[in-house]
Amino acid sequence: MTWRARPGPVGSPADRLAARHHRALLHRELPRVRESALAWRNGLAALLTGLVGFGLLRGRSDIGSLATPYAGGVGVMLLLALLCGGAGGLSLLRAAHGRPAAPRPAPGGDVSVADTTAADHTEALRAAQALGRGVPLTLCCAALLTAAVAVAWYGPPKDGPRVSVTTPDGTVCGEPLVTRGGRMTLRTDTGQVTADLTRATTVHAVMSCAALPADG
Repeated sequence: MTWRARPGPVGSPADRLAARHHRALLHRELPRVRESALAWRNGLAALLTGLVGFGLLRGRSDIGSLATPYAGGVGVMLLLALLCGGAGGLSLLRAAHGRPAAPRPAPGGDVSVADTTAADHTEALRAAQALGRGVPLTLCCAALLTAAVAVAWYGPPKDGPRVSVTTPDGTVCGEPLVTRGGRMTLRTDTGQVTADLTRATTVHAVMSCAALPADG
């Protein structure tokens, strides 16, 4: 069986208007995606800048002063935030400015309007995909930075040096605060206690007060 192509029906004015409207949408598709990517990039950059600046205002800045599990957690969150922020930033730059490559001329040096429209449409789809990846990645970076700052500020501190002072009245163990006039003030689990060093039989540093035997 042989098939023969026959001309279709004559386009109506409404069909021609719809075709012009579709062509105009395709012509503006890539610039609209680029503008949207630029707006998202600027807004998210301002968000991250404000978040980093707020994190430097006050609070604990030395991660090493945190207790062991929390210090490692802050380090992991900062690493993940760096990875998410880098990937998100590259995706937003890809969406806003395209790939960092020089355009290749078409074979023969002749580029038709249809070819240009098709190439712009393909690039608009890729830019939209990059924008869809970049926004959640950057927001994830902001969330990780917020969590890291919160843990760094409010996480439990690392245990400092402890001193055990034994006197005829018993043994006192805690973090040394002030030593003055033969007396040492210690911070213990029950509050601040002052030990008389002039009556002390032993004074030595310990790793933990929990390992000491209870007073008989």
